[in-house]
Amino acid sequence: MTDVREPAPVVDTATLPEPGAIGTTDVAVGLSSKPLTPGRLAWRRFKRHKLALLSAVVLFLIIMLAVLAPLLTKYTPTQSGTGTPLKGPTAKHLMGTDQIGRDVWTQVLYGGRVSLLVGVAVALISTAFGAIVGSIAGFYGKWVDNILMRVTDLFLAIPLIVILIIGSRVPERQHWAQTLMGPGKSIRAVVTILTLFFWMPVARIVRGLVLSLKEKEFIEAARASGASDFRLMALHLVPNCIGQIVVNTTLSVAAAILTESALSFLGFGVDPVVTPTWGNLLNTGNDFQAIAPWMIWFPGLAIVLTVLCVNFLGDGLRDALDPKQAGLSA
Repeated sequence: MTDVREPAPVVDTATLPEPGAIGTTDVAVGLSSKPLTPGRLAWRRFKRHKLALLSAVVLFLIIMLAVLAPLLTKYTPTQSGTGTPLKGPTAKHLMGTDQIGRDVWTQVLYGGRVSLLVGVAVALISTAFGAIVGSIAGFYGKWVDNILMRVTDLFLAIPLIVILIIGSRVPERQHWAQTLMGPGKSIRAVVTILTLFFWMPVARIVRGLVLSLKEKEFIEAARASGASDFRLMALHLVPNCIGQIVVNTTLSVAAAILTESALSFLGFGVDPVVTPTWGNLLNTGNDFQAIAPWMIWFPGLAIVLTVLCVNFLGDGLRDALDPKQAGLSA
């Protein structure tokens, strides 16, 4: 009996879609899709937050204006007599002049240097300290957790502005405080006093995350392999909290800038004679708001714009770094 087989169908390869063409996928052409790393997934989610992207651009421009201040103005922030006192904005003085003829544009640029420096320094130092306290409290628990959290609650219960005003005066009266914190009304003193009262929120956040993470299987596996407590916290627990830590650091920058501005406005911040900040510019302009409102408008606008950008950026980072956010999955 003869074996009769049907001929194999002929496929016209000219009609096959090209790889990567519209309507085709990597699976259709037999290619494996490149895996997305956590960083790429976070960037994809962050790009969907248009307001955060715009805020990042504006914030970058503000930082560059402060950094490049010597190139953008020919005056110094303490140079008087550069123009007619209490003169409104002109082509020569874009933001007008103050009561002794200093250029307000120059003061705002150089004041931004100090305000941004204080905000970033306070946020980084306080976040690092709070993360250490929170990770130790959450990891060891029991009496260690109880002591550290009661200290945290004590700091949270203290009226912030009142204690900051009192603390800012200590270096002027106590030699030991001046050695530790720097001269009174210096940038170092302001950063130190603000750092002492900005670490508590991140400590509580990290503690809660560590309490949850330390019961996970990967921690038990690392412990079974002989990892020390320090290694567990430094290489396994804290890195898994990095999303919340980054978001809290970003928002702390805005809070620190506002608090420093409030202190300087009340006359307890950085010395305005030596170093202008946005806060003490507001304090100076407050006495002339009826006849020279631009002395308040421009530093106030700088504070508002910077704080808004930082907050919107923090919201975008929270959405990007938290994969549990509804509707933002990659």
